[in-house]
Amino acid sequence: MASAPFELKGKSVYVAGHRGMVGSALVRRLEREDVRLVTVTRGEVDLCNQAAVFDWFAKVRPQVIFLAAAKVGGIVANDTLRAEFIYDNIAIAANVIQAAHQNGAEKLMFLGSSCIYPKLAPQPLREDSVLTGPLEPTNEPYAIAKIAGIKMVEAYRSQYGCDFISVMPTNLYGPGDNYHPEMSHVVAALIRRFHEAKVSGAKNVVVWGTGTPRREFLYVDDMADACVHLMKTYSSPELVNIGTGEDIAIAEFARVVADIVGYSGEISFDTSRPDGTPRKLLDVSRLAKLGWRATTSLRDGLKRAYAAYQVEAPGAAQR
Repeated sequence: MASAPFELKGKSVYVAGHRGMVGSALVRRLEREDVRLVTVTRGEVDLCNQAAVFDWFAKVRPQVIFLAAAKVGGIVANDTLRAEFIYDNIAIAANVIQAAHQNGAEKLMFLGSSCIYPKLAPQPLREDSVLTGPLEPTNEPYAIAKIAGIKMVEAYRSQYGCDFISVMPTNLYGPGDNYHPEMSHVVAALIRRFHEAKVSGAKNVVVWGTGTPRREFLYVDDMADACVHLMKTYSSPELVNIGTGEDIAIAEFARVVADIVGYSGEISFDTSRPDGTPRKLLDVSRLAKLGWRATTSLRDGLKRAYAAYQVEAPGAAQR
């Protein structure tokens, strides 16, 4: 098993899921490193297909892997596509982790999600609270798949001596987000809703839920920087949370997004929609001790995210 510090320079580095929001941020960050970036599209290799993954790894043999590929979505997607979320995410983790081991990868980072923590775990969420209570029902299949990936990393590390590590990012936002009206996460959903309301002159925007849950938000390029930092400096079986250590009520957050987008109408709340977990704030003390803290403020990050939306979302700049 290798140990920190780990040298990235000159290595072939595979970013699994490079077209997603997280993967593309990792690619942007790794372009500043002296590495040979390796990517492959879903059309070329379906990561749910074990034979295809094993064949590709045997040919390419990447030395370093950032496992950011996943089937992701907001609260509606998680609760609606339950079978797909558990199957696809378990398959991706199982195939890539086993292939990395079989082909002698030097290091692998598995990216989980803060939804792995119990719904009512003490706040802020410590890394050792995994599997200490029931999960939030709406995203349980996704969470279980991510927990399976974490346990695979632990098992391969203990049995085979693989230098595999796991990190748990908080709620992410930024360039490359999914702006689907039903399946997106809260930040992208609100940016789209307030932008369209501004353009159409709507007097009211409806936000799902009561507005009382508290959430932590991390700009995706900060997350990527933390991942590269940990890949170089961390080698241990324990998880590492990646977040800001600060949270905000959804109602207040909605007002911040509205202000940045330039929407000045009313905001109301649809209490028939689910709230999800009451609070999700990560304890980032372990990450801080390892020498990393987020640098992008929420307002600055949202300004960049809105600018990205206007470029990326079909027709947004014209509306």
